Amino acid sequence: MNHLWGNQRRFNSWADRCRQKYGSRLQRVSIHAGFTCPNRDGTIGYGGCTFCNNEGFSPAYCKSGNSIAWQIDQGVYFLNKRYKNPEKFIAYFQAYTNTHGSLEWLKSLYGEALAHPDIWGLAIGTRPDCVDDEKLDYFAELARERFVSIEYGIESCCKKTLGRVNRGHSFEDSARAIEQTASRGLHTGGHLIFGLPGETREQMLAQAEVLSALPLSTLKFHQLQIVRNTPMALEYEAHPEHFELFSLEEYVAFMVSFLERLRPDISIERLSGEVPMPYQLSPGWGRMRSDQIIRMIEKRMEERDTWQGKLWQG
Repeated sequence: MNHLWGNQRRFNSWADRCRQKYGSRLQRVSIHAGFTCPNRDGTIGYGGCTFCNNEGFSPAYCKSGNSIAWQIDQGVYFLNKRYKNPEKFIAYFQAYTNTHGSLEWLKSLYGEALAHPDIWGLAIGTRPDCVDDEKLDYFAELARERFVSIEYGIESCCKKTLGRVNRGHSFEDSARAIEQTASRGLHTGGHLIFGLPGETREQMLAQAEVLSALPLSTLKFHQLQIVRNTPMALEYEAHPEHFELFSLEEYVAFMVSFLERLRPDISIERLSGEVPMPYQLSPGWGRMRSDQIIRMIEKRMEERDTWQGKLWQG
């Protein structure tokens, strides 16, 4: 049967949604634009989130010393080799907090990206405590002519967890920023990490209901991986008993249960994360790729005859 999102897949895939709405995938070209983070530079704190090492999540060409145009050239070249006939490229301001600066400076950076002939729109990763009315109004104006996605690192809905990982903001901050962004008609995304220390599987599942109450367009999910050269890596080495990391089979089963409880019109951009092997400290899942994990999750959903939103109580 066709589901709410218009096809027979068991979850609402953002890639499929893009093909329906825009005629092709929106391929992201990652950019390091030289931002830092208010949780590192003293604006709100120091040390950063305990799990964070941006090098573990960024392509090799993403260096702040390279121009935005050069990084886009490199990213487009790589994506053209990896994918068959990608059509639309999105400049993805990924590293650190990409709204942490004056509006005039932000305009110059985003303008350089949008001036590139291959770039169709922007995806801007940021924190919920680093946007204001002036910046959101600018994004809304920009979105009248170009695709613009604002993506917030929510990471967890649990106050205790956010404090433990030194996130530096509350879940209420996330909810407020998401409401303010979506109210302007902007594409509004969120990012969650599953497996953060101190959270039970039941607490993680309960976040599906909390997130479903927010006006989110898309969500990304990432299983916790302990990345080298982070405060969390030091804690893991000293007290591995503090962590209950997912095995691959456990994660597949968990994601099926989570998706069942999630509002069906939220599109899923990512179901798992990949950290390059040299950066991984915790036991990983071998060389399992994200597309393989997607297939495993869909197979389990088919076996259980379930789908995204089946248990949603909205």
